[in-house]
Amino acid sequence: MQLIRRLSGHLYFWVLIGIVVGGLIGTFYPSVGTQLKPLGDGFISLIKMLIGPVIFCTVVLGIAGAGDMKKVGRVGGKALIYFEIVSTFALIIGLLVANGLRPGEGFSVDPASLQVEAVEGYAKRAADQSTVEFILHVIPKTFLDAFSGNGDLLQVLLVAILFGYSMNRMGAKGSPVHQFIESASHIFFGMVNSVMRLAPIGAGGAMAFTLGKYGVESLSSLAYLMFCFYLTCALFILVVLGLIARFTGFSIFQFIRYIREELLTVLGTSSSESALIPLMSKLEKLGCPRSVVGLVVPSGYSFNLDGTNIYLTLTAIFIAQAMGVPLTLKDQLTIIGVAMLTSKGASGVTGAGFVTLAATLAVVPKVPLAGLAIVLGIDRFMSEARSLTNFIGNGVATLVVSAWEGELDRETLARELKRGSSDESVV
Repeated sequence: MQLIRRLSGHLYFWVLIGIVVGGLIGTFYPSVGTQLKPLGDGFISLIKMLIGPVIFCTVVLGIAGAGDMKKVGRVGGKALIYFEIVSTFALIIGLLVANGLRPGEGFSVDPASLQVEAVEGYAKRAADQSTVEFILHVIPKTFLDAFSGNGDLLQVLLVAILFGYSMNRMGAKGSPVHQFIESASHIFFGMVNSVMRLAPIGAGGAMAFTLGKYGVESLSSLAYLMFCFYLTCALFILVVLGLIARFTGFSIFQFIRYIREELLTVLGTSSSESALIPLMSKLEKLGCPRSVVGLVVPSGYSFNLDGTNIYLTLTAIFIAQAMGVPLTLKDQLTIIGVAMLTSKGASGVTGAGFVTLAATLAVVPKVPLAGLAIVLGIDRFMSEARSLTNFIGNGVATLVVSAWEGELDRETLARELKRGSSDESVV
């Protein structure tokens, strides 16, 4: 009884309850579950409403407090190097697992039997993407347009860097603005804490909709692919990220335990953006400087998508295997090369991974894009693993870059991880 009373005082306990209840409703009362979709959508919208202002304040204050703009460029450069190295590992691991376990073997799918119209929208969105358009899209049309809710964190990051740089150069003249932004950041974080109390409802509603609309039965025919994907994500987190964490000086298991509340929120909503701001807050509590957190986390949501990278190569090879299309080594290396580019346009929003998959498959003409329809029914369920892997990967990246800069407070890190979690009571 005392254990239940202690657990009930933490938000992650109620998020877990919400996920379980939502899952039961979606499984046994699917019509009711699909009607609960607005609960999940509303919660994510509330969080996304605050992401832009929080990132802006965090980055501006971080740059203003850094003193030397060379440091900002150095941190950004180190982050991008780390992103590329680890993302390449994720792509290769997905490729190796697909070739080793061969989840698509034996399907013998006839392209004519697939519902092509179901994936035409994704294919069109993928065709509209280009490297130049992606770069130009990072520049908002106006200052306020970066906060208009289009979901592109890079626009907010660009505006914040320019603002912080200018304020840094002003010196004492910029102190009134600095104080205003610092006060505003406390208000925005307070708003986030209030909204996060709705996480159990949002996660429950999203899970009820997922199971109510797609049904558990939709997993049966593609269960092996699901197993391969979840296994690969788990191996990547525990082995690759685990080794990186060990060399950095912390345990990946302790870190996962520390952010368990945020992980449950991501699991329930299938969106890593739903817990982005709480992650930034916890990383600062772990001893990462605000300047590093403000740069690495937002940029990581576009450039460090480990789960999405695994999904791209594993699923692309699966579709080729299911349709009986043999891929040469050159074809598979082409998929890796293109996926390194297409994955940068994906965000933490649900469904973005499916669009990048369409863009990746488009470079291998021998694999019909109609094959996307094979995995369309389970994409929502695979989105959970993508989001969780992306989320953990960005947290580890921030700790690594902080240590690389020599600014990680290791005493604070050890103390906080040993304590287990800094989540506060919800009562």
